[in-house]
Amino acid sequence: MIYVKKIQIPTLPTQKPRRLYVYVPKDYRRSERRYPVLYMFDGHNVFYDSHATYGKSWGMKEYLEKTGLPLILVAVECNTEGNRRINEYTPWDINGRFGHFKAQGRETMEWFTKALKPEIDCTYRTLPDRAHTMIAGSSMGGLMTLYAAVAYNDVFSMGAALSPSLWVSRKGMKELIQAHPLAAPTRIYMDLGSAEVDGHREAFAQMFDTAKWLSLAGADVAARVVPDAVHNEAAWEKRIPVFFDFLLHDETGGEK
Repeated sequence: MIYVKKIQIPTLPTQKPRRLYVYVPKDYRRSERRYPVLYMFDGHNVFYDSHATYGKSWGMKEYLEKTGLPLILVAVECNTEGNRRINEYTPWDINGRFGHFKAQGRETMEWFTKALKPEIDCTYRTLPDRAHTMIAGSSMGGLMTLYAAVAYNDVFSMGAALSPSLWVSRKGMKELIQAHPLAAPTRIYMDLGSAEVDGHREAFAQMFDTAKWLSLAGADVAARVVPDAVHNEAAWEKRIPVFFDFLLHDETGGEK
């Protein structure tokens, strides 16, 4: 079941209502158990094709129902006004060929961790500790996933960053990771499609450098190049089982 409601984020410039999606497992109403929580960026692209920017979602509802994975998924729609999504989804100012964007990533994550998460934990039967709290996203949402998993490591123990926009700031990412030793356990999945960057080797090198920095900081990291994969929701949907398999398997090989 998916609950959808309109919300506002008071600490961000736009007050245009955006959708908050909360998925609960089929047995939620019939049980008293508590569930891990996965938070996701670009919530409008997570569940419904009719809501998705380009008419194709991740298909998360179908995947979760098919597998019976016992978790709550909370997804927040981005700012859809022009290119302001980029402002909300970058931890560092951007000044380059893609334009000029003032970073609001910190404000976004302050709201996620200090307003949204407490509300979710109060409203739903969650397992609120960091060991059971995950975050995921793609593209700029993938960049924010890495930022959140490092800068808010006391909140999130796991993150899945699909096709993360690491081009925003190599220096910023390296300094962020080096300044934040990570608690154990921290598990981070990253990937990049081979067809996304037109053979630019520096993009792959940057991903693997980021993985190295994360590993040195204490994370358990998976970083992979996905053959022939492009940059869209249909491609990311195919990687859902892969990142869940990495994040949710403990040392004995069983799902948490």
